[in-house]
Amino acid sequence: MHAQPFFSIEKNAVQLYRDLILPRRIEEKMLKLLRQNRISKWFSGIGQEAISVGTARAMKPDDYILTMHRNLGVFTTRNVPLYPLFCQLLGKKDGFTHGRERSFHFGIPDHHIIGMISHLAAMLPVADGLALASVLKDNDRATVAFCGEGSTSEGDFHEALNLAAVWDLPVIFLIENNGYALSTPVREQYRCASLADRAVGYGMEGVSIDGNSLSEVLKTMTEARKFVTEQRRPMLIEARTFRMRGHEEASGTAYVPGELLESWAKKDPILQFEAELSDKKLITEKDKDLYRKEADDLFRQALEKALNAGEPVFSEQEERSNMFAVAQPPASPNGSDNSSLQEVRYIDAVRLSLMKCMENDSQVLVMGQDIAEYGGVFKVTEGFLGKFGRGRVRNTPIIESGIVGAALGLALEGFKPVVEMQFADFITCAFNQIVNNVAKSKYRWSPPINITIRAPHGAGVGAGPFHSQSPESWFMQHPGLKVVVPASAEDAYHLLASSLADPNPVLFFEHKMLYRSIKGTIPDQPVIEELGRARVVREGTDISIITYGMGVHWALRDVEALEKQYGIRIEIIDLRTLMPLDMETVCRSVTKTNRAVLLEEASSVLGPMAEISARLQETCFQDLDAPVLRCSSLYMPVPFSRKLEQHYLADVRLIETIERVLSY
Repeated sequence: MHAQPFFSIEKNAVQLYRDLILPRRIEEKMLKLLRQNRISKWFSGIGQEAISVGTARAMKPDDYILTMHRNLGVFTTRNVPLYPLFCQLLGKKDGFTHGRERSFHFGIPDHHIIGMISHLAAMLPVADGLALASVLKDNDRATVAFCGEGSTSEGDFHEALNLAAVWDLPVIFLIENNGYALSTPVREQYRCASLADRAVGYGMEGVSIDGNSLSEVLKTMTEARKFVTEQRRPMLIEARTFRMRGHEEASGTAYVPGELLESWAKKDPILQFEAELSDKKLITEKDKDLYRKEADDLFRQALEKALNAGEPVFSEQEERSNMFAVAQPPASPNGSDNSSLQEVRYIDAVRLSLMKCMENDSQVLVMGQDIAEYGGVFKVTEGFLGKFGRGRVRNTPIIESGIVGAALGLALEGFKPVVEMQFADFITCAFNQIVNNVAKSKYRWSPPINITIRAPHGAGVGAGPFHSQSPESWFMQHPGLKVVVPASAEDAYHLLASSLADPNPVLFFEHKMLYRSIKGTIPDQPVIEELGRARVVREGTDISIITYGMGVHWALRDVEALEKQYGIRIEIIDLRTLMPLDMETVCRSVTKTNRAVLLEEASSVLGPMAEISARLQETCFQDLDAPVLRCSSLYMPVPFSRKLEQHYLADVRLIETIERVLSY
């Protein structure tokens, strides 16, 4: 590997000065517009430009840079077109997110810039995924992730740095230590002398630099890029600087001592660079005026055009269509050779489906705790390491949030990561990454995100309140996610492959009690289908049981006795996916039978059936001969004792609930 040559100050003095002046002049204009009430909000990076400009110049054009609030200089130095950039910052329809996101909360894949979300440090694990993609593709790309000193207190900071060190990733974590996290000074944030000192705890190199010196930033970042790409190891850099304006302009700086602002004003990066260039006879006072005018001329027309550009026009259809990428039909015929049918357990169906997908597509890889040599706690990936290698079967530290963030970075680079949650209950540790980062990414700005998160869920095995929950409904209300819950071995086989083929984030819930208790017949290759189709498991005429997952087996267990007792026929609908929700099949069944029982293992409060009940009342009210009743598990933690758990679960109340509906 060969590092980029040092971007010499002497040879490139004029270009560097222009790079430094442009974001400053833009910001000064924006602050005037803010006072004129022509824009609504601004996060100022005045005084911090050297870090953004120096980093952008030190990196190669195809190196990824993950930016934050105050990195306008990255965008301008990478020659992002100014008109759409201004439209983005002003919330206009011609911006990169067409009004769907604010300021710097976006990415531009063509410029290898990935923007932030409001939840600080959340993008650092994404940088790990992008860096891992470079390793897997064996290219010379580096990744730089910005964060503020306040972000270093977040869990994702720790998880991202630890993972980068463990996996030997070519990533630079760049801390802009600007003195205050909104109004909280550094003395109330940490006790180490320098944030760069934290590097040693992760087993990586760390350095603290003057972030207001463009020369020092440029030199350090150039050397850091050479180090991480040649050594394939991460690095932590603390750039000491100061935020001269409020966190955003409305916050002000009243909490900052005046003498502190005065001392840092003397260290302004533009003043420092001008002094350096003047000492080397590389710039004159006349030059400074000329380059400021050039900068103003460069952006004035684009900004004025953006100020007068059209506002976004709401179209519900268009907005909804931007949440999901459209799945392409399978390349091979959507069918299987029935001559090779075999009977397998539910867990074997999951395992074989995942194995087939990895055999058929080299972009599929799996990550999770204990999934390599150990094969996972349920042995789904047993033998995968020997078959696919450590590059595609990756043990992780205990970092649910970090690994989902890394999966997002991999997906941005075209991989199809499968993340195994050891137990679905632990998914709470990754909740922010899933619902705020992964789920919203496509709608906001990104290309399709193909991520599948496998989550063993459910009670009935005496595992207690932290290994038995049914959290599937937690994700139904977050647009951008698909939620799949197979009830049979056949569906586990086909729907897992369909989830991996779908270019969108999928949460795939597998019931632990079904793993080794039921069997099904599967063909050699799984059949890819569109997610969001329910199935009529059993035809009936007098009452519909709408359910999914374990509920299907509870219903099948009880219906024959009830049919004989009451002389009726009971229809059972297996939803199979909770998002997208196939209400057409549900309504067709209820319209036919005129009665409905909604059976779920989840808790009675805001379980999936609460949503289905509401929709049935809205769409099928005229067809109902009785109230829609839910049969749910109790609103309480899942108890450990089998005797207690037995009465917690919904199935003990199923027959009673059906009889109540029939009594109307």
